[in-house]
Amino acid sequence: MAATQATKAADEAYDVIVLGAGPTGENLADRAHAAGLSAVVVESELVGGECSYWACMPSKALLRPVTARSEARRVPGLKDAADVALDAPAVLAHRDAFTSYWKDDGQVRWLDSLGIDLVRGQGRLAGPRRVVVDGGRVLTARHAVAVCTGSRAVLPAIPGLAEARPWTSRDATSAKSVPGRLVVVGGGVVGVEMATAWRALGASVTLLVRGDGLLPRMEPFAGHLVAESLAEAGVFLRTGVEVREVRREAPGGPVTVLLDSGDEIVADELLIATGRAPRTEDIGLDTVGLAPGSWLDVDDSCRVMGVTGGWLYGVGDVNHRALLTHQGKYQARIAGAAIAARARGVPILESDRWGAHAATADTLAVPQVVFSDPEAASVGLTAAAAEKAGHRTRVVDQDLASVAGASLYADGYRGRARMVVDLDREVLLGATFVGAGVGELLHSATVAVAGEVPIERLWHAVPSYPTISEVWLRLLEAYRG
Repeated sequence: MAATQATKAADEAYDVIVLGAGPTGENLADRAHAAGLSAVVVESELVGGECSYWACMPSKALLRPVTARSEARRVPGLKDAADVALDAPAVLAHRDAFTSYWKDDGQVRWLDSLGIDLVRGQGRLAGPRRVVVDGGRVLTARHAVAVCTGSRAVLPAIPGLAEARPWTSRDATSAKSVPGRLVVVGGGVVGVEMATAWRALGASVTLLVRGDGLLPRMEPFAGHLVAESLAEAGVFLRTGVEVREVRREAPGGPVTVLLDSGDEIVADELLIATGRAPRTEDIGLDTVGLAPGSWLDVDDSCRVMGVTGGWLYGVGDVNHRALLTHQGKYQARIAGAAIAARARGVPILESDRWGAHAATADTLAVPQVVFSDPEAASVGLTAAAAEKAGHRTRVVDQDLASVAGASLYADGYRGRARMVVDLDREVLLGATFVGAGVGELLHSATVAVAGEVPIERLWHAVPSYPTISEVWLRLLEAYRG
């Protein structure tokens, strides 16, 4: 059956039913199908999900011209040529192309080419192994139902906020024009990246943060260096403040943000980037004994805990393990392999923490890049997290600007690198890099952390000269003394 085939009236049975056709759902269906299981994907919006249309792809398309111009301004021979305003319409058009103009034809063709069926509509559980789509079509699963419905932006309970119709992350990445004045609430990844992008595109941006710094899940120096750069770009950053009330008198009119300090800020748009919630409120969780709207508690194979028969899986954002597209795809590979193994009656060794059926990296080796200017990239545990977990550690820092490759990359290069070492096992627990281009430096750290490569063996991984990756040699030299 082709992915675009019309709805049937009769009940249909598949080995695996996947709710949600984002990157997580697509990959899980692919892995299950590759293992010889039949699979169907149910999707109420666009095939490709949040990442393709409202998150990773459009945001990075908006940010790439920003960082390219910034880097060019620091390279001899290009400084004058790059000292120009960004062509906002061209950047937005570039963004639109990377979202396929919010059409999912290509993604549907990909599913169809694999032989994976697609059902359009809202899928809801209707008891064990049963899914009803929009109250009509009934699907049954021989082996598993995988919930891959992702997460959504949450609006905090601030008086007047909902009525003011603020931007969420979806609006910020899909806006058709540059607002004159933009207030961003939230100092996490979305807040930082969107403040970076829209300021560079010409908006006057105010960034409001309840805490005392940016990027609180990373090493403190990451947020500090990014904050410095945002301020230099003209972003007005205020920390330690809370929004008390929001007012918007007319649709499309200016919005007034009232702070707990008594100050008022007037803007054309307001972006709220303060948190996410699972998209599980309307998928029938109550029919299998789970609370609607809850995060799904799963084991390392992403099987939902407390569901009789072990047929329900929660993969990607819905399990709250690591709300990142690449981690969702990783979990999909793990869960797909686990579903296939259990379908064949193959025992799964739960003690094999780095085996084919355990998403261990979710807790020990999660990589993330913030595409700000400069970039911030990290994997594994921060120094504080490692200490809290009871590890005996040593923290090694290095100025990235001291590396020859960084000096060649850009005049006045600013950056910092840190590695966190487990002194008892002599392996890397985590690493953080801040600086231009460090996103491409991160995977080497991810391999070292996930592979638990001994420090002494890393000494033999020789970085090419002159590249920014030579910072590895500087870090190891500092560690050895």
